[in-house]
Amino acid sequence: MSFDFAARVERVEPSATLAISNKASELEADGVDVVDLSVGEPDFPTPENVVEAGKAAMDAGHTGYTPSNGIPELREAIAAKLRDDGIDADASEVIVTPGGKQALFETFQTLIDGGDEVVLLDPAWVSYEAMAKLSDGSLNRVDLAPYDFQLEPALDDLGDAVSDDTELLVVNSPSNPTGAVYSDAALEGVRDLAVEHDITVISDEIYQEITYDVEPTSLGSLAGMSDRTVTINGFSKAYSMTGWRLGYIHAPESVISQAAKLHSHSVSCAVNFVQHAGLEAIENTDDAVTEMRDAFRERRDMLVDLFEEHGLDVPVGDGAFYMMLPVDDDDQAWCAGAIEDAHVATVPGSAFGSPGYARISYAASEERLREAVDRLVEHGYL
Repeated sequence: MSFDFAARVERVEPSATLAISNKASELEADGVDVVDLSVGEPDFPTPENVVEAGKAAMDAGHTGYTPSNGIPELREAIAAKLRDDGIDADASEVIVTPGGKQALFETFQTLIDGGDEVVLLDPAWVSYEAMAKLSDGSLNRVDLAPYDFQLEPALDDLGDAVSDDTELLVVNSPSNPTGAVYSDAALEGVRDLAVEHDITVISDEIYQEITYDVEPTSLGSLAGMSDRTVTINGFSKAYSMTGWRLGYIHAPESVISQAAKLHSHSVSCAVNFVQHAGLEAIENTDDAVTEMRDAFRERRDMLVDLFEEHGLDVPVGDGAFYMMLPVDDDDQAWCAGAIEDAHVATVPGSAFGSPGYARISYAASEERLREAVDRLVEHGYL
């Protein structure tokens, strides 16, 4: 039988990060020792108190449906956390989702119609483009690579890119794939453009808790942004809960009421006992988060030193656990060779809109990171 596939699905490519990870898994299944620096997954276990809270919730019978938008206790806790970030938030403005990716998908589907313009800041996480295409939106992109991946010096370029026809601007700070944390001046520039052109802004803050020597600002906390910002966050990165699949949307009630329809007709609700574990995470894991963040900082600094020893000047981010490594112009060939020859998995920068780089994740032990650099040097990739 010949299937007639939907055009919106045929417009998108599979996730490049997951494709590399799958390749690494295939090699490992064949007995190859691969240093996998491709996936954005903390290498720490979920904090024990969070695991125990999940078990206790199951034992207490929290295994059925919840209210579609999330259990009241978790929504209240999320709203309180957002208020601590300076956002005027109420629990009624929160949807709890099965992962931050689902939160983003629901937001794109709710706000973007055929031909609506979506502006991305490159390099941009791979799924933003796919989500825009699945919503039948049109893409406009602003390249931050000439500015060491910082937004503030690129504000003029952003100003040239947006217009009254721009429906949505996506800001991800701290950034995947660069680790950049945008300055307050940069975010204020975004605010000014958003107000001038009446643009809705997604503020993807999934790496908010993983920053070094800087305090990230939530875009929705700026004057003039509360009624035009959709804040996306989740539990995967900060609390090492990737497989638990828990995230959330905060937005004006008018947006939430529409997104809630999509949410209820697709995923129904996030998993009940996972939401209870998330409540424990948001309230009682400060020490565990600090421990992970300190380890990531040490790994970042170690890699910077190692690359400098081999003559590589790498832009250093102040957050997340990623680094963009300058490579050959054909970054896809470089990454393909690195995994085949050196058995080191990385992601081509072109997947994020920035050819000439490879993204590495330093969510791996110092020993494995050193091994990765040694292998890349040995096989002529550094």
